[in-house]
Amino acid sequence: MRHFQIRRGLLIFISAGLLISAAGGPMHGQTPQSTTLTLKDAEAMALRNHPLVQAATLTAQAEEQVSREAKSAYYPTASANLTAAGGLPNDNSYVAAGVLSTSRVLNRQADGLQVNQLVTDFGRTSNLVASTKLGARAASQSAEQTQQDVLLSVNRAYYGVLRAQALLQVALETVKARQVLTDQITTLEKNQLKSALDVAFAQVDLAKAKLQLVQAQNGEKAAYAELANTLGMATPQPYVLVDEPLPPPPPDDPTDLVAQALVNRPDLASSRFTYESAQKFARAERDLWMPTVSAVGAAGLVPAYQAPLMDHYEAAGVNVNIPIFNGFLFSARHQEASLRAKAADQDMRDLADRIARDVRVAWANAVTSYQNLDVTAQLLNQATLALNLSQGRYKLSLASIVELSESQLNLTQAQIDNTNAKYDFQIEQAIVTYETGQLR
Repeated sequence: MRHFQIRRGLLIFISAGLLISAAGGPMHGQTPQSTTLTLKDAEAMALRNHPLVQAATLTAQAEEQVSREAKSAYYPTASANLTAAGGLPNDNSYVAAGVLSTSRVLNRQADGLQVNQLVTDFGRTSNLVASTKLGARAASQSAEQTQQDVLLSVNRAYYGVLRAQALLQVALETVKARQVLTDQITTLEKNQLKSALDVAFAQVDLAKAKLQLVQAQNGEKAAYAELANTLGMATPQPYVLVDEPLPPPPPDDPTDLVAQALVNRPDLASSRFTYESAQKFARAERDLWMPTVSAVGAAGLVPAYQAPLMDHYEAAGVNVNIPIFNGFLFSARHQEASLRAKAADQDMRDLADRIARDVRVAWANAVTSYQNLDVTAQLLNQATLALNLSQGRYKLSLASIVELSESQLNLTQAQIDNTNAKYDFQIEQAIVTYETGQLR
């Protein structure tokens, strides 16, 4: 195993050097070195750089400003006014049509300040503020869910690169082993110790191994591209990834995992806050029928005026607005908000059911992938033993090239299955952690 890891490390180093060379070579004769990247480093980089995380964070911050907008109704509003009017061509101008108040135009220039203050609207504003606060908390939880979505993508891409590198190592070793066998059989055929059919079979197996190598090289490039995307990078970098230890086996029963998910999942918390926000908004819409009491004050100076105006003015008053009838608008708005709140409640229930299902499915997949570890390890041992026996029998002319070829194919497939089982289990365990809301 240590020899395998050393060889794979050398392969990664050589592959990184080739990638840099293909990109145009280092500047000023310097040789850039690949950066070692752990899974935790990759997760931290994605949370800093990924545009989806940034967008979700900005959206949550925007929702906080909506709450401030609703709270502004508690504060007084003040506005300054500058007004000038003149009647031409004489000082006794009148407006003859379009007004019911005094129609005479008084020449003046005035500056004033008007202040309005809400006294009470009997709960509507307080419910609106509560609704927007809950909406901001829902957006914050949605941002956290987006972070977990990105982290899951990082885990998948990270293990995908490790898998691709391991499969590439298997392909390289397969090509090397089959090249040696082909050379040996070709030499024996020249000495008339083996037939041309044996050489043909060996060459076919070698060609298949080379084809597998080409596919493995392409898979590694694709895996690096996917990793770069999950890290929020436009260009893949030749990182040297650190292999992660295998996680512990999954529990025997998923009941506790489901309970954890229902408590920890940010998307479920966001749905809950959305429902509560909809409830508060429905109450605010109900309160549209309540009176609104406001205080108004105004004061100013009139530097230029004519009788009967004075050189200053002050006024204060209280206004009570009582809704009576508006074509059933308020009733319809209240009914709409109530129905939307009920719909949000059903959405929350559906999400909880889907989360419970997803946790159980993820747990079952993790259990299966964990069991595959032992099965593929046994398969690899048996395939290795079978190949050794076939090689011995072939050298003694007790077995045909077909038997040896089949043994080689079985060993290669067992190596691939064993590699896939390892990284499948790590990915499935990451999915379980994600489904329970603990991927942070």
